[in-house]
Amino acid sequence: MLHKKIKLSPELDEELKTHLRSKKPLFGEDSPFSELLQNMVNTMLEGELEHHLNEDAKKGKRNKRNGHTHKRVLSEGGLLDVSTPRDRSGNFEPEIISKRQRQLSSGLDKQILALYAQGNSVEDVRRLLTKMYNVDISAGKISQITDQVLPELERWRTRQLESFYPIVYMDAVHFKVRHEGKYETQAFYTVYSVNWYGHRDLLGLYVNQSEGAHRWGIILKDLSKRGLKDILVVCVDDLKGFSEVINEEYPKSIVQKCIVHQVRNSLKYVDEKDRKKVAASLRKIYTSATEEQAKNALILFENQWGDKYGYIIEQWTEKWTELMAFLDFESEIRRMIYTTNPVEALHRIIRKLIKGKAAWVSQTALVKQIYMSLMHNKKSWKKRAYNWKSIQRELLRIYPERVKTYLENQ
Repeated sequence: MLHKKIKLSPELDEELKTHLRSKKPLFGEDSPFSELLQNMVNTMLEGELEHHLNEDAKKGKRNKRNGHTHKRVLSEGGLLDVSTPRDRSGNFEPEIISKRQRQLSSGLDKQILALYAQGNSVEDVRRLLTKMYNVDISAGKISQITDQVLPELERWRTRQLESFYPIVYMDAVHFKVRHEGKYETQAFYTVYSVNWYGHRDLLGLYVNQSEGAHRWGIILKDLSKRGLKDILVVCVDDLKGFSEVINEEYPKSIVQKCIVHQVRNSLKYVDEKDRKKVAASLRKIYTSATEEQAKNALILFENQWGDKYGYIIEQWTEKWTELMAFLDFESEIRRMIYTTNPVEALHRIIRKLIKGKAAWVSQTALVKQIYMSLMHNKKSWKKRAYNWKSIQRELLRIYPERVKTYLENQ
């Protein structure tokens, strides 16, 4: 393919070559490339007005030039001094840069959104744009650009859900958020699911000043209002009152308390010299093939450690039904529900994405950046569940009516 050679004046041609040899940024203040872009934009605006005046003349309308308006426009090539020509009739609407536009459509918005979605703070984005493009953009302007995602975020948070999910993980992680003039730790609630086809998804992201069962109850009502009618297994930690609010909204759901949390809590007050042996004895309980074998393992644990660590026996006995719920299933689904590790892994992804951020100016800013970061990195948390076909077969065998009802109502 033949390309037309762009003709430049000898002076500009030499100036551009000199700038390239200098290794200075291509665009920015005093760059001939920025000046070239600026001249090109202004020339195109003059051409647009000339065309507009010619069209008016063809239609018999009297119109002519009427001076210029001046403004500074943001672009990837730096700030441009744009001189927009005016017409006497006042009906000229330039296309390359409209009258109220303050940014040349050059993809800079997308660049800002991408940088923010990668976990950079507003100040980080400012610094990176200055480094890459020698462009100085205010924090307010960057926030305004990232706010473009808020309508999309609201649609996502209120979207209609499927009526049935075999597995839902619920957990909270904490971040610093500005509230009433000071920064405080607030709970970020995550509802992470696996649907009938094995696809993982986030059903909701919520923020509140603290984590509690009452707040989870409100979240569950929101999920129900959005169409979620039945959950087979809800995997949770040991938050007080959690099971009760789940059973109130979803009475048929099986609550599975996290074994990993329980083991961690059990070892909290164990002497260092006993930790490995106690952990090995506990492992015999939750790796049992059946609940009966697990009960026998608990009895053996009590015989060995009951005198010294009686509190562990009390903990496991009190929560037995919800700790051992996973033993009613085959190995594939057991592997997925005995712990809340999947949602905690998601929280680690979130923390990694926004590792450079210490605190947020508002709850909205926190949810906005986490949402953008997660949507930008879907591959890291939206993987299909492993060996899901065998789990589907098991669920069809154990819960034929519940699955059938869901499939018929799709």
